[in-house]
Amino acid sequence: MPPRQPYIRRKHIPPAPGGGKTKPPSKRSNRPERRVPAAGGGHPVLRWILKAAVLTAIWGGVALGLLLLWYSHDMPDVRQVTQPERRPSVTILTSDGTVLTRQGEAFGRHVKLSDVPQDLVNAVLAIEDRRFYSHFGIDLIGLARAAAQNAMARRVVQGGSTITQQLAKNLFLTPERTFRRKVQEMLLALWLEKKYSKEQILAAYLNRVYFGSGAYGVDAAADTYFNKPVEALNLRECAMLAGLLRAPSRFSPKRDQAQAEERARTVLAAMADAGYISEERKNAALADVPVPRRKPGAGGDGLYFADWITEQVSGLLEEAPQDIVVSTTLDLNLQRLAERKLDSILASSDDKSVTQGALITLAPDGAVRAMVGGRDYNGSQFNRATQAMRQPGSAFKPVIYLAALLEGMNPYDTFEDAPLKIGSWSPENYDGKYRGAVTAREALAESINTVAVRVLQKAGLPKVHETARALGIVSPLGNDLSLALGASVVTPLELTGAYASIAAGGRTIVPYAIKEIRNRDGQVLYRRPEVSPPAALDPQAVATLVDMMKEVIYSGTGRRAVLDRPAAGKTGTSSDYHDAWFLGFTADYVTGVWLGNDDNKPMKKVTGGSLPAALWRDYMIDAHSGLPPRDLLHDTSAAAAAESGGNHPPALETDAPSSSDIIGNLIRSLTGGRE
Repeated sequence: MPPRQPYIRRKHIPPAPGGGKTKPPSKRSNRPERRVPAAGGGHPVLRWILKAAVLTAIWGGVALGLLLLWYSHDMPDVRQVTQPERRPSVTILTSDGTVLTRQGEAFGRHVKLSDVPQDLVNAVLAIEDRRFYSHFGIDLIGLARAAAQNAMARRVVQGGSTITQQLAKNLFLTPERTFRRKVQEMLLALWLEKKYSKEQILAAYLNRVYFGSGAYGVDAAADTYFNKPVEALNLRECAMLAGLLRAPSRFSPKRDQAQAEERARTVLAAMADAGYISEERKNAALADVPVPRRKPGAGGDGLYFADWITEQVSGLLEEAPQDIVVSTTLDLNLQRLAERKLDSILASSDDKSVTQGALITLAPDGAVRAMVGGRDYNGSQFNRATQAMRQPGSAFKPVIYLAALLEGMNPYDTFEDAPLKIGSWSPENYDGKYRGAVTAREALAESINTVAVRVLQKAGLPKVHETARALGIVSPLGNDLSLALGASVVTPLELTGAYASIAAGGRTIVPYAIKEIRNRDGQVLYRRPEVSPPAALDPQAVATLVDMMKEVIYSGTGRRAVLDRPAAGKTGTSSDYHDAWFLGFTADYVTGVWLGNDDNKPMKKVTGGSLPAALWRDYMIDAHSGLPPRDLLHDTSAAAAAESGGNHPPALETDAPSSSDIIGNLIRSLTGGRE
């Protein structure tokens, strides 16, 4: 029998009205009914936002991955470091080995980070990348700051590239400014940071970065701007180099010393702000005023000469070399003297409507000692000494007279200074006067045009052409009698070379300036051969001409060029005062001066015997400072006597002026000169 269940008393529930059965009431029957949320979210909008965010994150990641894959599929091979395209550098030295200038670009020696002054390292970090040692190749803080600054300025005023990014761009990428290149730059920066230490990255950057003026790397920059190795830089110089990195051309001390100094002050302030230097060191560096760079003179510190040298290099070397060093004949003291003198004469002659000039000085063997190609190199790089084709006017007359002397003319032969008509052409004298019978010697000294034409008729055009070529003039010459008045154009260098041939007793002197070319390893690539100029003209006839040209200075149109030593020369003025010349020589130097205007505008009655002769004299006096007076043709007179064979009258004495010369000079100085 089963066990008996305990009795449970049940509460009586009355039947529902109507006799139906009812369920017991719920304990929560008095509370509002709660709805069970559907699986997968609450409010439909929130569910949609959540789903969109998840999908965006997923597809954004996919898109970013595809984007990076797309931009990295043509990434440069990190095993191949690109070399920046650059012109081989041409370092030009003066005659004493001083660096005149460097053309093209140059890399300095590779220096270890430990050899770079800590001040330079700190200056670069302070102004370029202060968080270099804390970021991972990309500076997110710097990017955010740059973005904010650019947004406020509504233009790009600040960059966010790190040193690592700059190195990546420098090593592997092109300079193009595109989004693709920027992404690749960042990827390469991450790779560099993973592959190399911070010290290796910084050292590579300092040895590779461009500092302007053709200098790549800190060593080349130190040499270019301060003429010293990088190890010898002081704090102020370090700050100036670091300041170049943002804009090498704009902040270059070679371009604008004041702006370069202002930029260096900004770098010093950044170094102090970053804690790299104390306020005391900053103030001491600011107080250490550097020696100001000498302002370029009329020739821009020999830059006209430097350009001329660079043009010649390719013609002397069979192959295009790498970096080379060119030793030249330039005398830096004479060069700067010439620049100052030309600048001074032009500055004081504004009322004469003369704006340009050129000056060339040659040694007796043709070596170029000074060359000024214009008033302002920065304003115009056109070299008027070597490129300007100008009418020499009466400065060409020595060629005419020499041709006649070679044909047997005597300097005391008389010619009629009278009106002359050849076809429709009637040459006139400068002063409009005629003197009647004059000697050839007097006619050259006074630069009489009618006699010059008659002398040309006596010599003949073929002989004049032959003589000009023997003197080194290569420009085309006219085939009519206007050649007697210098109507054919020549360059100042060409005509100065012809006067050097006269000064050398008739030996053909070809101006030159390059002595030697070496590569960076010191290997000689070219050396000018030792040559003896050929004796192209009868030395006795040349000696006679030189004596006649002395008279030009002592008592003729060029007496404003009188020196304290024997000298010979000739004035020249083209028609309507377009060109004014004075060319002459002593036993030590041959110098040619030209004044005029690039647009061929006439000057206000500037003749060769006025401003050019005065410039020539002032320059030559200082150029001969410390040199003893010497006779002209001192090394050719004996040869002239031996080689003449008695075909020409003996040359007159070629030392200092005689008493009659001095008296004549005094009389003419009181009556005024004629050109």
